[in-house]
Amino acid sequence: MEELRKLEQVHSLITLMESRGISMTSSSSSNRFIANFVLLLVQPCGELDFDDKFDLVSEYMPKFSEEFLGDVSLLLGDGDYRGKEMENTLQPYCDDKLDFGFSQNYCGEMAMVGLDAMQRANSTLEDFFRSYFMFHGMDANKPQSVFKYFPILSFTESYIYQLDTLNEKIVLGGFAFGESQETNEKSTKILSAIKSDPLRPLINLFKSHGLLTDRLVHELRSGEEYWALERDLCGALASNGKVSIEDVMRAIHLKSFDYRVLNLLLYQLRGQKVNDLHMEFLSISELLVEIADDFTTLVSLDAGFTR
Repeated sequence: MEELRKLEQVHSLITLMESRGISMTSSSSSNRFIANFVLLLVQPCGELDFDDKFDLVSEYMPKFSEEFLGDVSLLLGDGDYRGKEMENTLQPYCDDKLDFGFSQNYCGEMAMVGLDAMQRANSTLEDFFRSYFMFHGMDANKPQSVFKYFPILSFTESYIYQLDTLNEKIVLGGFAFGESQETNEKSTKILSAIKSDPLRPLINLFKSHGLLTDRLVHELRSGEEYWALERDLCGALASNGKVSIEDVMRAIHLKSFDYRVLNLLLYQLRGQKVNDLHMEFLSISELLVEIADDFTTLVSLDAGFTR
């Protein structure tokens, strides 16, 4: 739901800009860029107030030359922002910088993840180890407890993050069409992969290691339902369409499906029977955490607009 909140913020700000006569009706991309830039300005940043930020932008923006921005792009590892691609021989050939559709064709039915997805998954894994291991009678402070099951848990969460990133690109319109036949084919493959059966390679992996259960498959399919709901809800917001409260609540409930997947995996890895009371308690806890996070975001957004 994080991307849904971001899209809602941008959409609300564009509406505000239009009411103040400062929007660019000829370019939706320009409006999104300006809206995102304004949101950045109103976010807290140390001791800087809005006037300080405005003065800094006014002073330094003219110094951001095309050459400087190109150097920044190279420094961040994104290649030349003007379109020139830079090869990186250290990048895995199935990294999420490549599209999922391509990696599926190249790697067949084998589940693979990229370095970026693994890095993004780290915070969730750390939270899982610290907050959930106790329910399995394990100590997250003991390396032998963590690393005994770390490979499969890390791979699973990274794979899910990789798919989540692609879904976010769909939500935010991160795929280009019309530029060339090659670009169109690449974008079509990505959209097709995330909307068809993206978790099948992971399910096959679990099955080959004797970890697959009907309950685990059910939770993974909940992830696909969440991604579909996220696309629908964001699409409705972007087009000023109707948003169903039931769909929003359903999406909030489904969002933490990866935690339930990790829990079920840990039961399987340890050869233990699933504790239904444990799973029900954690499911309610996860729902409350998601709702609390949403309220925190709304309060922050409201504070930013009313300053």
